[in-house]
Amino acid sequence: MVELTAAVEMEKARIDPIGAQRNVILGLLIMFCSGAWAWLAWHGAGIHHHPGSPMAAPTMGMQAPLFVTMWMAMTVAMMFPTAAPMLLTFHKTQESKRRHGQAFVATWAFLAGYMVVWLLSGIAAYIGAIAFEAFASRAAFSAETMNRFGGAILVAAGLYQLTPIKDMCLSKCRTPLSFIMTSWRDGVNGAVMMGVIHGAYCLGCCWLLCAIMFPLGMMNLAVLATVTLVVFAEKTLHRARLLAQVTAVILTVGGALMIAAPDALSTFVEG
Repeated sequence: MVELTAAVEMEKARIDPIGAQRNVILGLLIMFCSGAWAWLAWHGAGIHHHPGSPMAAPTMGMQAPLFVTMWMAMTVAMMFPTAAPMLLTFHKTQESKRRHGQAFVATWAFLAGYMVVWLLSGIAAYIGAIAFEAFASRAAFSAETMNRFGGAILVAAGLYQLTPIKDMCLSKCRTPLSFIMTSWRDGVNGAVMMGVIHGAYCLGCCWLLCAIMFPLGMMNLAVLATVTLVVFAEKTLHRARLLAQVTAVILTVGGALMIAAPDALSTFVEG
């Protein structure tokens, strides 16, 4: 019975190689995503929370290599689920070219370009966090002032949800086939550049949603999971615009409350 089942599966794979390869890609994405979440949970368990700390660091005291590693783990955990439709569409297009005897490119080239964008964003985030820490240290900000900065980030993230650039970037991420048709480039270098372009659109969709993790906790798994669900829903659900508006209201109101009552929620905490 087992041999018969295996034979049937092998025959299905032979008949539908694209489907089999699609399952392999999905399996790898799930494996990497699960591993990233596990690493973040393990690393976050060793970070102690210090509510009310007046000078808690956005970098959580990490040096650049560890911070960027953490950022890339967050990228894999949060963005691979939302990038899966684009990666699968790119693979299907390239596999179709291969089957017709045309030049084709492996999906890893597209993914490499996509990850470069997030790597650079992680480096930029670290530089920005270090600069803010130095500025806050010189200014000797109180805990209330730090909380107000956190509230301002939430307000900015909420308002950004309603901007035309957010809509434009989101439209590119929601329609994989349309993106491939309008942004097509040949060759390995072209595939890498397509990944870079798509990564830039993806970053344009959610860079401020990612920024709210600084005040709410970079290693706070509840925040990470919530942002992941919001980004995934925006890219897949039909009522994405309504979701963006609801998210905008929640973030803006929450940020305004944090500015008005800075003691209500400790921000820029370590975790």
